[in-house]
Amino acid sequence: MSEIHVECYSGHRADERPLHFTLRGRQFDVNGLDGRWYAPEATYFRVLADDGNYYVLRHDETQDTWTLDGFRAARQGSV
Repeated sequence: MSEIHVECYSGHRADERPLHFTLRGRQFDVNGLDGRWYAPEATYFRVLADDGNYYVLRHDETQDTWTLDGFRAARQGSV
């Protein structure tokens, strides 16, 4: 797991969904939310970033920390 900085949209609840995240000094814009699921103390977001890759971001709600829990590279030739 890698620690990252995540900026979120906050609507009816704080950290409702990620808008941008910074990993190893590089900022990524979130182009789409592909999935969201909940664990007892965390919320997971599978996002499509502006580089065309998918990232799984985990928000630990008890410690208010974010980690990168998964990555899937875009397939060559896909849109």
